[in-house]
Amino acid sequence: MTQTISMPLWAFVLILLFAAVTFASHFLFPSVRWFFRKRAERVIAGLNKRLQRPIEPFKLARRYDMIQRLIYDPAITKAVLEYAVEEGVPESVAFEKARIYAREIVPSFSATAYFSIGTRLAKWLSTSLYRIRLGAFEREELSALDPNATVIFVMNHRSNMDYVLVTYLAARAGALSYAVGEWARIWPLSSVIRAMGAYFIRRKSRGALYRKVLARYVQMATAGGVSQALFPEGRLSVTGAVDVPKLGLLSYIVGDYTEGGRDVVFVPVALNYDRVLEDRFLIKADKTGERKFRPPLWTIFSGTIAHLWARATGRFKKFGTAAVSFGAPLKLSDFAKGQSGEFTDALAREMMLRIRNVVPVLAVPLVARLVLQGGPITQAELVAQVAAVKADLEARGIPAPRRDPSEVVSAGLAALMARGALSESDGNFSMKASEFDLVSYYARSIAHHFNAGAAEISAVAG
Repeated sequence: MTQTISMPLWAFVLILLFAAVTFASHFLFPSVRWFFRKRAERVIAGLNKRLQRPIEPFKLARRYDMIQRLIYDPAITKAVLEYAVEEGVPESVAFEKARIYAREIVPSFSATAYFSIGTRLAKWLSTSLYRIRLGAFEREELSALDPNATVIFVMNHRSNMDYVLVTYLAARAGALSYAVGEWARIWPLSSVIRAMGAYFIRRKSRGALYRKVLARYVQMATAGGVSQALFPEGRLSVTGAVDVPKLGLLSYIVGDYTEGGRDVVFVPVALNYDRVLEDRFLIKADKTGERKFRPPLWTIFSGTIAHLWARATGRFKKFGTAAVSFGAPLKLSDFAKGQSGEFTDALAREMMLRIRNVVPVLAVPLVARLVLQGGPITQAELVAQVAAVKADLEARGIPAPRRDPSEVVSAGLAALMARGALSESDGNFSMKASEFDLVSYYARSIAHHFNAGAAEISAVAG
């Protein structure tokens, strides 16, 4: 027992290392995990006291537990067996594929990351780039929503800034869960997005097993009361107009709805901008038909450097106004009573109609529309037309510009002139032929509010 044992130094170091790891895993790590878990519980308890809709336990579940619950769901087990038969592979292989899909989809929500970092960053980015305007907003109606219902914000998709803007504006209501495309599956961005509670979806996946795993996750989150934000259009609008809806995620929610269960309330949200950061890329995608548009890395880098330099030298001016309006909420329980059979399509059309009804009318889209209607026009003529349009919009309850017509025209002209879309001669403003696509892009965002835009919107919807 007291004999001396000699060994190589490297072996002694390894023994010490293994001993340290064993001590840490049995004594230190559990204590550290307990400390951080208690701290997280206190943070969440404090947040839930000031949030209109407390964070649901489903959203706080450990990611590993959520993945296990998802892949062992009876519906997923059935889909795995069907996939194994159809593909002629062992059930273990099919099950592992379902596990891969689940790991890809399920987020790892962090309340600290969302409220301490995410919402603050969203506020800074939104207010530093735009003047934020809240349009139609029935505060009492939204506050009166059933606290036990799952709230789903259904939005039009104009820009990638939509995620940022709505996260900032909805920060006091609660934590939103987004569906994001494959563009965000890049490390380390993917980890940050997962921590914000977002889940990834494959836009073009047509595999039955993948769709079932995604559907069950969405249904579990909805049944668990998780507040969500959906873009029914699926992708950014390349025309500027509110596009036709895709039924994927909505069909999952409707397909799992049962009378008497947790209700679902859809809240229509409409966004509009005086300047969409990706506008020229979107216009190009519309012209070429290539939806996989990725701006060159050099373009992004040089644009970022130019923007930072403009800020540093005090020459940067905000990109106009970004506005958000909320429409009348729709309870799934009420809507389902008047329907027979599968009604996802009817629900989608109703929600897109409510979104269109509250799309804010801003300076640039309005001036762009008026410039498109005729030849050269003076600023005074524009002011008179804006005043008439504003009065008409307000009479119809549509979110109209709040500023004086002369200020609206000045802001719209200044923005379009800075983009090189208009030219001026002897006090007359006219559109440059080479910038017809850009001017039309902004005009289409509000075209449906006017009789002249009805045919265009119908053509898009057809």
